[in-house]
Amino acid sequence: MSGKITNDEEEEMREIFGRIDVNNDGKICDSELECLLRDAGHSLPGFMVRGIIEKLDHYEDSTISFEEFWAIVRDLRSSQIAKSFRKAINRKEGILAIGGTSELSSEGTQHSFSEEERVAFMNWINSALEDDPDCKHVLPMDPDTDSLFTVVGDGIVLCKMINLSVPDTIDERTINKNKPGPFKIQENLNLALNSASAIGCHVVNIGALDLKAGKPHLVLGLLWQIIKIGLFAGIELSKNEALAALLRDGETLEDLMKLSPEELLLRWANFHLENAGCQKINNFSSDIKDSRAYFHLLNQIAPKGTKDDEPLIDINMMGLNETDDKLRAESMLQQADRLGCRQFVTPADVVKGNPKLNLAFVANLFNKYPALTKPENEDIDWGLLEDETREERTFRNWMNSLGVNPHVNHLYNDLHDAMVILQLYDKIKVPVDWTNKVNKPPYPKLGTNMKKLENCNYAVELGKSANFSLVGIGGQDLNDGNATLTLALVWQLMRRYTLNVLEELGEGEKVNDHIITNWVNKTLKEAGKSARISSFKDKEISSSLPVLELIDALHPNSINYDLVETCNLSEDGKLANAKYAISMARKIGARVYALPDDLVEVKPRMVMTVFACLMARGMKRV
Repeated sequence: MSGKITNDEEEEMREIFGRIDVNNDGKICDSELECLLRDAGHSLPGFMVRGIIEKLDHYEDSTISFEEFWAIVRDLRSSQIAKSFRKAINRKEGILAIGGTSELSSEGTQHSFSEEERVAFMNWINSALEDDPDCKHVLPMDPDTDSLFTVVGDGIVLCKMINLSVPDTIDERTINKNKPGPFKIQENLNLALNSASAIGCHVVNIGALDLKAGKPHLVLGLLWQIIKIGLFAGIELSKNEALAALLRDGETLEDLMKLSPEELLLRWANFHLENAGCQKINNFSSDIKDSRAYFHLLNQIAPKGTKDDEPLIDINMMGLNETDDKLRAESMLQQADRLGCRQFVTPADVVKGNPKLNLAFVANLFNKYPALTKPENEDIDWGLLEDETREERTFRNWMNSLGVNPHVNHLYNDLHDAMVILQLYDKIKVPVDWTNKVNKPPYPKLGTNMKKLENCNYAVELGKSANFSLVGIGGQDLNDGNATLTLALVWQLMRRYTLNVLEELGEGEKVNDHIITNWVNKTLKEAGKSARISSFKDKEISSSLPVLELIDALHPNSINYDLVETCNLSEDGKLANAKYAISMARKIGARVYALPDDLVEVKPRMVMTVFACLMARGMKRV
């Protein structure tokens, strides 16, 4: 921990913090730390654990946020406290310590990875892609080996997993298949990484070479993000109105919409446990270790055969009488297997209370057997349920790809205290006075909204100092979740972030729409291409031909024009071209967040980001 702390080390600390934060609430409490230390062979009495918390807890809320944790690591680099966290993590049963995978490896940097996660992810991939002919050369993997870390090396499996989590993210025509060579492998890995970023994965400090080399902690970290996005995709009220059955007395649909997927899963499990007359659980770690809650949950969600096309699966509850925890867990998983849901956890994972894998296990149960009925004839305002727009999804994924904390699940609800917006200001190099101007959560019981509103006012103040156009936008609008005005600010943050990348590559030279347009046309002309654009509103962009020709100008012969529709384009033809163009842009190394429909409909904001990202790629090449 001596010398300058690198980005790799910060990423590792985020992983470590995530392992300690077993209930995923963004904070470490004494019970979580005590559990970690006990499992790591460092069992301490409660008062000593609380003493560690007090040393780290700057905000006097009896918990540690990542900011507090990271500040201690930065400021007290050699402190025994910082060492104890690393030592506990690396000694925890099931966590393997391996040599570092950055340039600091030779200096003794270590990264940890979980054997349980390796096995769970291998089994999930084997099952998910077992019928995919493009993966037959590497699947199925033997869970008793480390083949996962070599299997991802050609990028094909990663691309396939991304498409399973978010269908049609990657145009299959752009994946290099059939035993690709080194250059084609590099393209596949670029495609996978940039596509993962586009769906909201945090891929900072992960490069194609890291994946090709099969660096375990990076491979597992990326795979978990991809798998989690897929598992959580349907745990959303707008996609599953039956979740409204989880409403409690006095709650509105809007209250339920504010819950994260993790919180909804916990409420769903408790809904069924309550119906079974069982005690509720508070987490998917310590509270499920004896498997009893799982037994009752399986019994509640199993098909009852009450419909003509529904089978009857009668859960055998005899395993509840088993006295050994691990044998009881095995009996429970045998019943889960009858539902086709024996995934992610082993009996040991259940007994240990592995939070990540148990969360995945429960999410898979929900996706296959939600066992909920949409409430009827109740005073529920269904008009509140609106599908997320493409623009909202793009902004949300962009934020999450930058590693904001907390993770943004619902754009307006999760921005209403401005904490995420303030982090984005940091990303665009607008200084934030975190010490004197920002109210950090958890907020006091009295005056909570006032503290959040003060943050929102500060966010608007910073925007004005950054010369954003914020006429008619106040802190109250962010706090209220005003969609139009919140998006206006978020767009300017994303635009500034994109232009900053170009300015850094251009050694500080200012960039605007006119400069980008001129660069695009100049590059096309010099490459002998016929396409041109007059602006980001040019209707010719709807064909995606200017984008495809620009990609081919940057990487000659990369576009297969046999796959491109050029004459009398139908709407389907335009969309096919756009899908190909977006994936090809990512394949050559451009981190594009826009979606194919943005090109077809010529959405100027998103079109601008596409050309700006391609310009950045072209400048890197030079």
